[in-house]
Amino acid sequence: MIRTKTTEMFGVETPIVMGGMTGLGAAPLVAAVANAGALGFIVAHMSPTAEALHAEIKRCRDLTDKPFGVNLTLLPSLNPIPYDEYREAIIESGIKIVETAGRSPIEHLPGFKANGIKVIHKCTSVRHAVTAERLGVDVISIDGFECAGHPGEDDVGIMVLLPATVDAVKIPVIASGGMADGRTLAAALALGADGANMGTRFMATKEAAIHENVKRKIVENTERDTLLTNRTLRNTSRVARNAIAEEVVRIQQDTSKSIDDVRHLVAGVRGRQNVYLEGDTDGGIWSVGQSQGLIRDIPTCAELVRNIMRQAEAVLARDARLVTEPA
Repeated sequence: MIRTKTTEMFGVETPIVMGGMTGLGAAPLVAAVANAGALGFIVAHMSPTAEALHAEIKRCRDLTDKPFGVNLTLLPSLNPIPYDEYREAIIESGIKIVETAGRSPIEHLPGFKANGIKVIHKCTSVRHAVTAERLGVDVISIDGFECAGHPGEDDVGIMVLLPATVDAVKIPVIASGGMADGRTLAAALALGADGANMGTRFMATKEAAIHENVKRKIVENTERDTLLTNRTLRNTSRVARNAIAEEVVRIQQDTSKSIDDVRHLVAGVRGRQNVYLEGDTDGGIWSVGQSQGLIRDIPTCAELVRNIMRQAEAVLARDARLVTEPA
């Protein structure tokens, strides 16, 4: 068994986290992750209203008695997102763990802290992690350049970014980006992390509510089968390499192009409908990390967590044997 500051803080059995994933962070998958001994997050903005979020939290509680949390991703939107109402729903529901991402969570921290809620904030740079610690978050989840979705604009891989962040803050740090098995978990722990966030890896599980074609595509793909879109807009996204992603990258090679020139291609609803629901992996933009190059199967969440922990424990035990007293 591996115990860390995060397993103690959150009351979970393993230092494995499935952070919030738009389109996937619903009760059945989150409950399966929790029952497997890891920490999963319901995505608040997948619920259209605070009342719907209340219901989703209750649905998850009906499926597990283990700890789980809610993700609150704070991003600009053409349509107003009821963040304040989500916050109150989280508090009223008795949730004790929140993952924030996007812009600073400063306006929500007082309410969370007053109600004994631990806050994990996702960052993509050391400087942002330092700021988040100063604001009062409890844990940093640091995203390396390998991650799916938004890796930031600094292009620093987790091998450097993780220990640099651990050196810069005093609160626990979770490694994110490139994490997919027991070896990467063990490596993250060796670099000073207290846990590892795995998003892409949990996409390829039996309980993930996406089309089997997508799961099989993740297994088939290598670490080279992602692309970076929106680089010229300084809103970089790592997505699966497909015909639409390649077209977006081609259009954006012209630096005069704006988001309006690719909006019809990158619309999230297109990816969720065509890709996640209908299984057309070329039907839209969809997020995936370079860690897909480490994914070889589609297990249940219970099998996955068990296998990761067995491998991590074996790696750490082997590495411990490499250390010998000087002659």
